[in-house]
Amino acid sequence: MQERSSVAELVTSLRSELNRYSPDGKLPSSRALVERFRVSPVTVSRAIAQLAAEGLVVTRPGSGAFRAHPRAALPAPGDTSWQEVSLSGDGGAEVVPRTVDASGVLVTLAAPPPGVIEFNGGYLHASLQPERALSAALARAGRRPGAWGRPPTDGLPELRSWFAREIGPAVSGADVLITAGGQSALATALRALAPPGAPVLVESPTYPGMLAAARATGLRPVPVPMDADGVRPELLADAFRATGARVFVTQPLFHNPTGATLAPARRPEILAIARAAGAFVVEDDFARRLAHDDAGPLPEPLAADDPDGVVVHVCSLTKVTSPSLRVGALAARGPVLERLRAIQVVDSFFVPRPLQEAALELVGSPSWGRHLAAVATELRHRRTTMAAALADELPELALPRLPAGGGSLWLRLPGGGGTAADEPAVVSAALRASVAIAPGRPYFCAEPPGGHVRLSFAGVSGAAEIAEGVRRLRTAFDGFPGG
Repeated sequence: MQERSSVAELVTSLRSELNRYSPDGKLPSSRALVERFRVSPVTVSRAIAQLAAEGLVVTRPGSGAFRAHPRAALPAPGDTSWQEVSLSGDGGAEVVPRTVDASGVLVTLAAPPPGVIEFNGGYLHASLQPERALSAALARAGRRPGAWGRPPTDGLPELRSWFAREIGPAVSGADVLITAGGQSALATALRALAPPGAPVLVESPTYPGMLAAARATGLRPVPVPMDADGVRPELLADAFRATGARVFVTQPLFHNPTGATLAPARRPEILAIARAAGAFVVEDDFARRLAHDDAGPLPEPLAADDPDGVVVHVCSLTKVTSPSLRVGALAARGPVLERLRAIQVVDSFFVPRPLQEAALELVGSPSWGRHLAAVATELRHRRTTMAAALADELPELALPRLPAGGGSLWLRLPGGGGTAADEPAVVSAALRASVAIAPGRPYFCAEPPGGHVRLSFAGVSGAAEIAEGVRRLRTAFDGFPGG
């Protein structure tokens, strides 16, 4: 962390001094910069590389670094209004128009302004990421023979086998495709299983990234309500009959955003209902490695007991490691696997081999088990801290479930702020108090039953920041009409 900070500071200093040099003017030598700024040669090298990447300097081997010539002014923008007509014509009258809208996803991807506490994050805070283990794994991977060569399009056989063992004994490496993270796997599955214009059944509420991927493909998400035990089987059966859908997407373990886990008795019932409808179940098993240390034994994935190939399983290493380790898996049986494979090849050819090799190094190292245990303990501690702080400061926010996995809490807005129409005002009031929260509306594909917010405890630095963030939320609610 100190090295990264030093690089950023040196880049800022050098960038501010560039106007002293004419184009092609030579910058001080690396040795001079080391002595002047009292940093390491590595820091100087990285800072110069960043300035070169920004197009501000050019480096010449054996000669040093020189100020680059200013870029030519960008041409005046043309008339792009014609695109509105073109993009609105994605299909005929019988096809559901595609909606390409990433706003629900960007809420959890965009970094908040400085000083804002990030209760809307979708990934582990940097302090929870296995940065040293990842760096070591990537370094070892880079030295493997053929590490930068072309990998098999399905993924490295060893990595496919590892994912298969994680899913269950009934799944083999031949049933697995390596993907560029869970989001890519979900998008591939949706494109493979349903044609444009078709309905796709989804839990209500559900993950906005999946809804965005479905709509971008031209699919029509149809909500199926949940209760404390997961999706309601009788309503799922009704939805299949009413819509003729051939796909149902579910998160049966530590559901996002509610935290619910599908009840044991419902698991075979859900698969039987889908099988009778001739439909696939896309199982998004995103949170299995985010279980808290008080979760107890976890149920196996639905795909672990699926002889008929009903389940298309999606999982990933990204959530429990780093946003940039975009390595996941799709598992399926039967002819659908060939379609999944074909769509993935068309979209992206393959996942970069160095990332696959690094993933193998990471999960095979002694640090992997230690990392999972540390995350399980820390997430439970942060969950408990946030729930207690909310109970003390904001008892009017309803917390229907204390999840045993995942990284967030799902809360219902109170009284006068209890409708979905009030969510934007609540989110804005929180941001004015320097805390970013996620509104509930993007998690519903139809009219929501009330106003909700999602608060992440995984994306902050620890208990102290959680306490401060909840205190700021109290201030925001005190200033909100109806709060």
